Amino acid sequence: MAAGYLEILRARHAVRLLTGTLVGRLPNATAAIALVLFVRGQGGTYSLAGALAAVYGVANAVGQPVLGRLVDLHGQPRVQLPAAVVSALAMTVFALSGTDPLPLAYAAVAAAGLFTPPLEGGLRALWPSVLRREEQVHTAYAMDAVAQEVMFTVGPLLVTLCVSLWDERAALLVLNAVGVLGALSVVVSAPSRAWRSAPREAHWLGALRSPGLLALLGAFLFVGVALGSITVASVPYADGHGGDAVYGWLMAALGLGALVGGTVYGARQWAGVPERRLRVLVGLLAVCYLPLMLMPGAVAMVLLTAVSGVFLAPCIACAFIIVDRHAPRGTVTEAFSWLVTTFTVGASVGTGLAGPVVEAGGALWGFAVPGAAGAVSLLVLAATGRVLAAPAGGAVVASSSENDPNRAAEPRFSSGDRA
Repeated sequence: MAAGYLEILRARHAVRLLTGTLVGRLPNATAAIALVLFVRGQGGTYSLAGALAAVYGVANAVGQPVLGRLVDLHGQPRVQLPAAVVSALAMTVFALSGTDPLPLAYAAVAAAGLFTPPLEGGLRALWPSVLRREEQVHTAYAMDAVAQEVMFTVGPLLVTLCVSLWDERAALLVLNAVGVLGALSVVVSAPSRAWRSAPREAHWLGALRSPGLLALLGAFLFVGVALGSITVASVPYADGHGGDAVYGWLMAALGLGALVGGTVYGARQWAGVPERRLRVLVGLLAVCYLPLMLMPGAVAMVLLTAVSGVFLAPCIACAFIIVDRHAPRGTVTEAFSWLVTTFTVGASVGTGLAGPVVEAGGALWGFAVPGAAGAVSLLVLAATGRVLAAPAGGAVVASSSENDPNRAAEPRFSSGDRA
């Protein structure tokens, strides 16, 4: 299992790009908890903290595909680094001014979310130029999904560490400064500077003109709903079985399950087309959510939560391959950014939906939401199977001849032919 991942990490620039992307995304991964802690430290209410976090999330969802399209048009360094600097400066304004005046606080947080650089989509666009074999890129997608789980686990710990060492304002300032350094590390690398999107057809819809991509986004909206609803449904369960400590274990188990599942999934090559494999993975994901409704004791519930997360990272990794197959030529960064946005919006919808459900029917019905959302995602994939079975083609990102002083054709693979 380790051999495949080590082969990826030994490739030139791979460790730098992966590490730089994860570090560059720290401000985004920690924004919600950092904002809540800062507003609480300023004497603000949790309602205000939640509203600011929601504004950041919505702005981020809007900004990712827009900036992704700009990356496809103008290259990574000219978009990623300025966006990272503007986002960090906006969060610095918020950290220094606080929640008063309130309009400035909302504007600064919105700007920070809007200009968050699309490093996640950018990294996936770079993998084909760093790794020469198609199966290596597919393994890298799985490793990328696993690394995200690590980041979203370590990120909150870094926030609390900064708060304990200094204060809430310092946590915001330090994490955003570190994020700029991560983005800088990526964009000054040779692959990022040399990368050019393939020539694209001018169209106002951009990546969204692909029916297959739209089908995938529709399915992943409900995968996000499932994940978001679990975080809410777990709260009343934890209140009756040990409090905050149990809630922390449940969330950690969810991440651990995804980490293990993604690691195992990426360690081997899979036969067959990824669209069919995704239906199986989403079906398994939905089935694994159902036992949560049993709500056993805390230890057993932690184990069930870990199992429920096992197929999440494989679903995400498989979706990356499908995005690459269906994104119209020249829109790969934008397409990956749309997947991030859709998943984020779905998670937000899930948290908002699970709240009233829990209030009306308790934790039992709250845990019914992720299973139902997974089933709807599977239905979307089944209903759009014919559309998904016809890749758009031409989505592979390649360096143009302007990056090659000898004008030599650089070898590339096409993921439209193989899974």
